[in-house]
Amino acid sequence: MSCRIYLVRHGETEWNALMKYQGQTDIPLSDRGRRQAELIGKRLAGEKIQGIYASDLVRAYETATIISTHHDLRVDTVRDLRELDFGAWEGLTQKELKATFANEIRQWWENPLSNRIPGGESLNEMVERSVRVIKNLVVKHAGGNVVVVTHGGVIRSIVISVLEMDLNKYWRFRLDNACLNIIDFPVWEKGILVLFNDCAHLNFSINWSINDKNFLYHQQ
Repeated sequence: MSCRIYLVRHGETEWNALMKYQGQTDIPLSDRGRRQAELIGKRLAGEKIQGIYASDLVRAYETATIISTHHDLRVDTVRDLRELDFGAWEGLTQKELKATFANEIRQWWENPLSNRIPGGESLNEMVERSVRVIKNLVVKHAGGNVVVVTHGGVIRSIVISVLEMDLNKYWRFRLDNACLNIIDFPVWEKGILVLFNDCAHLNFSINWSINDKNFLYHQQ
């Protein structure tokens, strides 16, 4: 029996708005982020949900808690759903990174799967832990619907793993705050991407253009 996973990216934080690498630094939602969470919560209110899971970082947990008000369910936090650990890069903007870690960031962009961020982790380490969580949920909730609130890097990694694409190109998948993504799993090996980066529930315009090369730094 198929399991449907509703993958939700957390609402916006002040660091997202400032385009800072956030990673595992525990930054709460901004007022805008809470409004976004309320809107995605309303969108999912009519769905029959068996479980709600979230990264244990406050921005994801708070988004999930707002969604849970529409369902008689508690939020289960899962540490392995955390964003990529950006180590020494957390709190910095892209401009600041280029000034201090020019060589390291060039190497990471070329091959994030294998290159470990100073003081952080490689993309491969995040992929392994996050995909393991989703695989377990697919088995646990066979025949049901599950909401998973997590981070941009995690969602990209899950989607690209399901589609069997090159994970070194994961940054080419845009994910906006509080977006909705849906994957149906008859079984893990036959996952079907149904919806990606859908923001139809948000009633305000995005603050950056579709061609803005800096959009990734909103995604942590």
